This record gives sequence, C-alpha cells and structure tokens, in this order.
Amino acid sequence: MTSHDRTDHSRPQPVHWADQTANRIISDKGPRGADRPHYTCASGITPSGTVHIGNFREIISVDLVVRALRDAGHSVRFIYSWDDFDVFRKVPANMPNQDILAGYLRRPITDVPDPFGELSSYAERNERDLETVLPEVGVDPEYIYQAPKYRASEYAPGIRTALEKREVIRAILDEHRTTPLPDDWWPVSVFSRFSGKDTTKVVGWDGEWGLTYRCEETGEQETVDLRVTDLVKLPWRVDWPMRWKVEGVDFEPAGKEHHSAGGSFDTAKRVVADVYGSAPPVTFKYDFISIKGRGGKISSSTGEVIGLAEVLEVYEPQIVRYLFAGTRPNAEFAISFDLDVIKIYEDYDRCERIAFGVEEVGEKRAAKERRTYELSQFGPTSYPPAVGRMPLQLPFRTLCNYLMITAGDIDAALDRFAEYDPAVHADELPRLRRRAICAWNWITSCAPEDFRFELKDGSEPPVALAPQELAAVHAVRDEVSSRLDSHDEKSMQERIYEIAHEQGVDKRRIFAVLYDVLIGKERGPRLGGFLITIGRQRLLQILDRY
Repeated sequence: MTSHDRTDHSRPQPVHWADQTANRIISDKGPRGADRPHYTCASGITPSGTVHIGNFREIISVDLVVRALRDAGHSVRFIYSWDDFDVFRKVPANMPNQDILAGYLRRPITDVPDPFGELSSYAERNERDLETVLPEVGVDPEYIYQAPKYRASEYAPGIRTALEKREVIRAILDEHRTTPLPDDWWPVSVFSRFSGKDTTKVVGWDGEWGLTYRCEETGEQETVDLRVTDLVKLPWRVDWPMRWKVEGVDFEPAGKEHHSAGGSFDTAKRVVADVYGSAPPVTFKYDFISIKGRGGKISSSTGEVIGLAEVLEVYEPQIVRYLFAGTRPNAEFAISFDLDVIKIYEDYDRCERIAFGVEEVGEKRAAKERRTYELSQFGPTSYPPAVGRMPLQLPFRTLCNYLMITAGDIDAALDRFAEYDPAVHADELPRLRRRAICAWNWITSCAPEDFRFELKDGSEPPVALAPQELAAVHAVRDEVSSRLDSHDEKSMQERIYEIAHEQGVDKRRIFAVLYDVLIGKERGPRLGGFLITIGRQRLLQILDRY
C-alpha cells in the first residue's frame, strides 16, 4: 500500500463535497511530481446551441473542486473543451436566420456561420456567449478548441490507435447494444472534402496512415493521410477517452445520462484502459436542474434555455455559486424565479451570518456553512473580507418593498435602510447596488402579480369609501402623523385592529380599504410593517387626500 492509499484518521474529515472529492483525487491519482506538476480537472461541451444553466452545473462543479484542490495547496490545471468539430445536427429554435443555418446541417459546427453575422462562426457565437459571462461568477478555465486540434492532425496517433484496436472498441460498445455494430463499422467519422458533410463511408485503411472514404452524396472517393488531413475525427465514445489520455485528465464529472449503465462514461473508461492504456479520471454523477417560475424545459438543441446571463439578472454572482456549492451534485434542484427567490436570498444571508459567527448553530452545521460560504466567494470579495467585518446585509424582501415604494430608484431605496451609511459602506456599494438591480429585475420581470405593487403618488382620485371606512382611514392618518415613529411592525398591526374596532369596520375590510387607498389592490405586504416601510411623508401624501 502506497502512502496516498492510506486514509489519515488523525486529520478531521472534510464536511463539504468539493473537499471530499479533492481528497479522492489526491488519494486515487497520487501526489504530483516533476513529471506531472499539477492535477488536471476537465469539463467541456459541444457548442450546438446556447449553453444553459444545466450545462453550467458541470462547469461550476469542476470549479469548486479546483478551488478545493488549490486550497489544499495543490497546483491545478482547469481545462474546458469546446467540441466544435462535432457535426451540426439541429437548428435551435432561438436562433435567427433559420434557413441559412439549415443549409449547414451535417457539417462541422465550426464551419456554420454566425447567424447574427458578427463572429467567425456559429460555434464561436455560443462559445463567446459563455466565455464572457463566466468571469462574473469567478470561473476562469483554460479553453481548448477541438476543431483546430483535429484539423492540425494533433490527434492522428490517437486515431490510428483506435483503428488498430477497432475490434476491441467494437466489443466494448456491443456489450451495451441490442443490435451489434455492422461488420463494416469503423471507429472514425470523415467529413467529405466534396460536400463538407459527414455523410461518408469508410471503405478501407492501409494499416498505417492512409484512410479511404467515399462521399455518399457525390460518389467521390479519396484516400487521406491521417498525419495531415483536416477531415477525420473520432466519434464521441472514443474521442472522450482518447483526450483523457492526451490531456492527462485526473477529474471530470458527467451528467447522470452519461453515468447510466452502458452510458458514454461506462464505455469511455473501458476504452481508455483497454485501448489507450490509461486510467479513467475520478468522477461523480451530477443531476439535472429544473427552472421554477419561468416555464419551459431546458434544452440547447430546441432553444428553450435559461442561460447563466439570465440567472445573473436575478441572482447576485455569489448567490449563484452558493446555489451550487450548497447542493450536492447528485441532488436535483430547481433554480427559482418565483417567490422562492426571496427564500434563497434569506438562506444565503443566514449562511453568511453563520460564517461570520453572528448567528450561532451547532458546530457541524457551522463548519459546513462556513465552507459553503467560502466557496461562494471570489475575487475581491474573498472570505473573510479585508475590512474584517461581516458585509452589510439588506434583507431582500424589504429591499423589494423599498424599490417598489421608490419606483425602482436604487439610491432612494438604499437610503431608506437605517443601517446603510454611504461613508462607512462605500467599499460595499457596488455589491449593494448589484443586489438592488437584481431585486428590481426580479420585481419587473418575474415576481408574481400579487407580490408587486405601485405606491400611489397622491394625484389619483380618492377611493370611494363608506362613512365608517373613511373614519377609519382618518384615524390611521392621525396615527401615522403623530405616532408612526413609536411603532414597530407588531404594534402598528395591533393599532390597525384597534382602529377597525373603534370605527365599526370589519377587520378584514379595513385591510382591503387601506391596500386600495395605498396601492389600488385588495392585498399587499403585511400592513403594519408596510406602513412603517413607506414612511410618514409618503403616507401623508396619499392619506391627506381623504
């Protein structure tokens, strides 16, 4: 037994799944040395369409494990492969110029034009859209573009090995097929020089570097040299393990469809061992993500997608990281755009309070929350912050109310928080403003209708009221004018009940009346706190009209 096979029981075991995975990598792959100075962690995708938030789960999962390895003192290479030499199979519904794109079906994605007419290709469009947004959540991998590598014949040795071990690969794949591969099957695909498409048939291999294929559309036939051709590639189940070997991948997760029995990971680990003579990477299975409050199924190929950019319109970058850091990869969860947004912000704020020791919980939970919070931070907001104090928290629900009261005026909303001092919190202003922007985006685009309100400005015609109702409104106005500052949410709520009793108005009716007077609705935020939140000046601007 080698030293890295042993478990050190004298050290506390990590509480977070990213650290536990890092420990597995170190144990399974052994210490690094001069020949291999770093661990290589990998992720990747075919840029067949918009990279959605479900795809992002793999990227952020790798990033969190990379962080865990680096925090443990190890050097790490984080690579992200764009499989842009894959074939273009379907035109997503969310892309313009559908007819033009349809003319490039069966060609390499890297050869499909950008439908917006701005970049060099359709592949680059989808690649650039992700690459520009990842730094916003602290993710910065090394990108590898597979099309130029294939076209430069960098993988020629790996392709030749696959041809030499053709029968070994066939046997592995046939184990999980109901219909065996045909006798004339080859572990390569070829893009025709004559049509540009992959509608070709391999008709022979000379046992060395010469591969002969026939174009099914034109009937043309030619022999190419694997060492110089830009037309040949490996199919996915062979390409993936070949690149594990070439890139020295130590860790790569995959979705549960790849990890199913007979799935691509199952066969790839056999191919990398039996064909390429290398060990498969450490891995784990991650589950699907659903979207709650927006509708639609996530799918790159159909175009029904929610991308990272859309999620960042509603969630702060650190909270996006928190959603994934705080959930084990093999657990399915939903990214919410409905009222659960409020709870997610509250959960993150509680995690932050626990991390800074402001809120006490059991030590086991505290350790887990601290590590989750730490992995949620990046860049200048790294935990703990240089200022040495917990960041100022603006409760999300209250912030939303202030923003609706001020009609989206962020500065006016921030000024309503008694805890906020522009001089003291100047260094935090960008973060506070980001939260306010996310809150306003959520209010205007996602929040349920019964949550939203628009405070009247006092210029509208007064609501028609019965005498007792009008008397109750007058009593509330007097209470606001003389004693609002002496109330908290509970006492103000109780005073409204007292006024209803004094004026002979049904308790439920007085709430409906006041909501109608203030926001033109029958319901709204909890009234006692809502009146305090609005403030004396704005309330009197409305109530003085009665």
